Amino acid sequence: MRGHGENDTDAALLRAVADGDASALAALYERHAGWLHARLTRRCADAEVVREVVQDTFVTVWRSAGGHGGGEAGGWLWTIAARRLVDARRAQERVARVETAPASRPVPSRSARSVRSVESVESAEERVLAGLEFGDVGTALGRISPELREVLRATVVDGLTTREAARLLGIPEGTVKTRAMRARAELRAALAQLNPGPVNTGPLHPRPAGGPA
Repeated sequence: MRGHGENDTDAALLRAVADGDASALAALYERHAGWLHARLTRRCADAEVVREVVQDTFVTVWRSAGGHGGGEAGGWLWTIAARRLVDARRAQERVARVETAPASRPVPSRSARSVRSVESVESAEERVLAGLEFGDVGTALGRISPELREVLRATVVDGLTTREAARLLGIPEGTVKTRAMRARAELRAALAQLNPGPVNTGPLHPRPAGGPA
């Protein structure tokens, strides 16, 4: 096994992981765990659940790296993490149903409170998503390219930094910034066609680079 660094591509690291190289898995974790944690936290208020989902994601990578088709790992990692989060929520809901089954009104358990906390976060996020996906904004979003919509979702809905979004999408940080500017310009133009008059897209500014890497 050799050391791995920033110059290794995700594809090279995954090939090494498939060969049983634990240092390659550690390099992938260092590269991707930060944005995974940030994105999961936007969907789940329970820090312990988020931590476990991130860990489970990389356990899955260790077991399944040989099945990855090559290229950047961001999209694949997010697919795994999102499924693990769904599994964790379902497990919490099962526990909550069992613990709240008696007719009397028991004191809510930590699991039950956690489920309700997750639900409240989901509702808040759904309101943000609704603002981006429905009405004039949603129509305008439908008129810009998918690659630009992906950048807006990562930087606005998920609140990822430029660096985190770059790792999620498998593109350079400069490309994230460029696409974010293009997305705002195209969205403004589309909105102007739909609703002539002043257009405010202030909330669509991406977060600067930094934060967990």
